[in-house]
Amino acid sequence: MSESDLFQAPEDWPGAGPIDLDAHDPPHTSSTTEWWYVNSHLVTATGRTMSLFASFFRIVSGREEDTGAPIHAHSLTWALVDVEKKKYWPESRVDRSAPELGLKKVDRGEGSNDPRLRRAMREVLVKGHVPYPDRMFEGEVKVATDRLDLDFDGQRLRKLDDGSYQLSLYHDHFDIAVELNFNPRKPPARHGDDGVVKSVHGEDMFYYFIPRCGVNGELHFGKGKDEPKDVEFVLDADGWYDHEFGCHTSKHGETFALDAGEAAPVSEFADGEQAASETDGESVAKHDIAWNWIGAQLDDGSEVSTYALHDLVSDECAGRWAVVIHADGTYTSLTDVHFEPSGLWRSTRSFNDYPTDWELELPEAGLSLKATCAFEDQEFITLISKPAFWEGRVHLTGTKNGEPITGTGFVERSGFLAANDLDSFFKQVGRETRRSVNKLIPFDPTWEQVRDLVASEDRPEYMRGVHTPTFVDTMIRPIREITDRGGKSWRSYAALACCDVVGGDSRPFVRWLAFPEFLHVGSLIVDDVQDQSTVRRGGPTCHLVYGESIALNAGTACYFMGQQLLHSDHLSETDRLRLYALYFEALRAGHAGQAFDLHGLDHLMDDVVASGDGELLEERVLAIHRLKTAAPAASLARMGAIAGEGSEAQIEGLGEFFEAVGLAFQIIDDVLNLRGFKGNLKQRGEDLSQGKITLPVAKAMARLDLEGRTWVWDEVRAKHQDNDRVEAIIARLEDCGALDICETQARDLVEAAWKKLDPLVEDSLPKLMLRSFGWYVLERHY
Repeated sequence: MSESDLFQAPEDWPGAGPIDLDAHDPPHTSSTTEWWYVNSHLVTATGRTMSLFASFFRIVSGREEDTGAPIHAHSLTWALVDVEKKKYWPESRVDRSAPELGLKKVDRGEGSNDPRLRRAMREVLVKGHVPYPDRMFEGEVKVATDRLDLDFDGQRLRKLDDGSYQLSLYHDHFDIAVELNFNPRKPPARHGDDGVVKSVHGEDMFYYFIPRCGVNGELHFGKGKDEPKDVEFVLDADGWYDHEFGCHTSKHGETFALDAGEAAPVSEFADGEQAASETDGESVAKHDIAWNWIGAQLDDGSEVSTYALHDLVSDECAGRWAVVIHADGTYTSLTDVHFEPSGLWRSTRSFNDYPTDWELELPEAGLSLKATCAFEDQEFITLISKPAFWEGRVHLTGTKNGEPITGTGFVERSGFLAANDLDSFFKQVGRETRRSVNKLIPFDPTWEQVRDLVASEDRPEYMRGVHTPTFVDTMIRPIREITDRGGKSWRSYAALACCDVVGGDSRPFVRWLAFPEFLHVGSLIVDDVQDQSTVRRGGPTCHLVYGESIALNAGTACYFMGQQLLHSDHLSETDRLRLYALYFEALRAGHAGQAFDLHGLDHLMDDVVASGDGELLEERVLAIHRLKTAAPAASLARMGAIAGEGSEAQIEGLGEFFEAVGLAFQIIDDVLNLRGFKGNLKQRGEDLSQGKITLPVAKAMARLDLEGRTWVWDEVRAKHQDNDRVEAIIARLEDCGALDICETQARDLVEAAWKKLDPLVEDSLPKLMLRSFGWYVLERHY
């Protein structure tokens, strides 16, 4: 089988010569994948600068058993952009067959690389749901076959008799409606190789576009329920129209699916994945394709469309194509293309990284352009594209044949994932957490930053005589010594995720990533002094580097540094008071837990060994875990849910879930200490070498006979440093089933808490992450 055998041109593909819009705008019955796309940059009569894009997808999802006729599935993505206010309103709708189709794909093990994310998605799909922000069409989807007339549950794109394209969109969540007409000002141009765009396995889709349309119409913005909408009439606008169609079939004969990290439509250019194809028993290797695309309208009346494909498996370019459309409507296809991203913006919802700029060099056209995002946060969160992509307005500057030129465009970047499993996701969370810490306590703070750490804006006199370099050396550097080494960062994620999962928006609270880290690191620094530990996060403990006095002071100061992060104009006075109460509740619980931990449990052991009743011992161990880890995690979760304006039931449900997760985290930590951490992060059996009574030891007391109990306790309190003696204790605990029963208890805690939380919050992407996170804690190896 040759690569060209993978592709068959439909019978109704355009041949050579001009595109006949009347013939080729309507749906193509021979195509398994097809979509229509428009964008526009506009100014309203009141002076608002806006942009929008919309994509209507139609995919063959299967065949009728009797007739073999295609069964189609449909989806719609669109977004409205307010440039001055830096607002981005996205909408994603999928077919009502999405849960059924998604289940098939999940059950084949496809989609996300992380099995926990797939399991979480399956739980949603079996209920017949899709996770928000994706939503299913509620009404019918109607597609005319003899003309371009798409009616996706009232969202419409149709071609009128005068040759214009009418777009009608609404977003009931944001109460926004769009009514626009696109009037072509230029003839259509072919992209790629005379209209054929190529994949890494050959020709795949036919692609043509109209690079400039006049646009008129109006936008409607709701004021609230039952209130009349504000109408913004379009004063000046340019538009763009794309149409692409062709034959692309996965090895399972499906081109539409939904699952964790990837929901349909699925095609080479629709979601970035080229599925493996099979012909006559032969298989072609799977290639994950990511891409950058730009549609640019320049102020001299010309346009540029460029896309660059990247094979994520080979980490190589999979092709670059550009078309320059001249002011008179003629166009030139180019292959000498340099189109590269630069800059970095990290989303604090998906924790994906996106460029902020793109450099476009087309030497054959004398063009050198820089595209800069109008604002960074134009990320489209949707499981349609693994699980997010960036599509937004950009401003263009540069030269054409040596002369300055400007313009406006849309850029789409899709498929480049910084985090495609939970391990890499939390690494990204950790990186952003460290950035947040750096912003609050930089090594070169300004006078104002030191003032806010020492006193407040209302007490500047407290800064008299303050020597900033000394403050940095004795306060900031000791803290940064530990924070900059990184950590698990799940505590930081908890507050933001709980804000989003109740329907709030965590972006105004992104600075909150730092304050859970301060709480945690403060406790680590102080604990290490009290326990005389020598290693923390892969390096020497803070007190070994800076001395015990400075470490204790810096660790204690951490507890108060996060306080200023709770100030927010997005919170009411009442909610701020609730946050402060929860903040100090977490501190009180953590210190109480540490007091009990320092006191230890040795005084209980003689009675426990004699009786074999380990119930009280277990309760005391769990109390320490609950106070030191679970209660602070629960407080952070409740704080996030309050910021997201969750109901009281949601706030408590999330608090109880994170309390269970925090408790399970420590139970699993006790188990891993005996079974070994991935990468030897900690010494196997370290707790036993220190004579520490952990939950597995407590469980063993109820499962061993008197001789066994006596032996275990004698060996533990001996604090053996000899590896063979430690391994013997571990073997005895393993043989009696103590470690297995600990794992079961941890799992039961998380599952019981999730069962209560599940009906309280809408199925959504943040909810999938929380569900997966619960399993992640139970199944982690470090």
